[in-house]
Amino acid sequence: MPQVQVRPAVSADLPILTALDHSYTTEHVWQMESRQEGEAIHVTFRQVRLPRSVRVSPPRDPHGLAEAWNRRLCFLVAEDGGHLQGYVNLMPAGFPDSAWIADLGVERRFRHMGVGSVLLAAALQWARANGLQRVILETQSKNHPAICFAQKHGLVYCGYNDRYYPNQDVALFFGAHLK
Repeated sequence: MPQVQVRPAVSADLPILTALDHSYTTEHVWQMESRQEGEAIHVTFRQVRLPRSVRVSPPRDPHGLAEAWNRRLCFLVAEDGGHLQGYVNLMPAGFPDSAWIADLGVERRFRHMGVGSVLLAAALQWARANGLQRVILETQSKNHPAICFAQKHGLVYCGYNDRYYPNQDVALFFGAHLK
């Protein structure tokens, strides 16, 4: 694990966080297929390998973090030596005893170093300490790195929303029950 320090974000962090490289590279997507047979609707997701790596921009404008800041339950940053490396934002989920991880970002050059894992662990610890029972993380169906991250950390697929994002991408939801 990295030696980053996790602390509550302050408003002065927002310009730095919005300037982070939020794009990601993927070689896989979760492809959705929906079909109706009589009164039954079948929805299937399958992992598909792309013909080449694709660099993808996030579906939301990172400058929207200021709005997310205003709706936060808990907004944490990871820093090392005064340099912000990433953040996680828990927001109210709209149902009791739950939080929504709509924002979890790590600067590209600090990925695969455990920064995201440290941030997620701190967010889950905060949620437990504040009496929450469930946390849900959202991600694009084409964000294979985030899907793998969620599954690696024990979050389980719990649903989707077609055309969820402003760019009409499918959102996948992964949840964890807290003990």
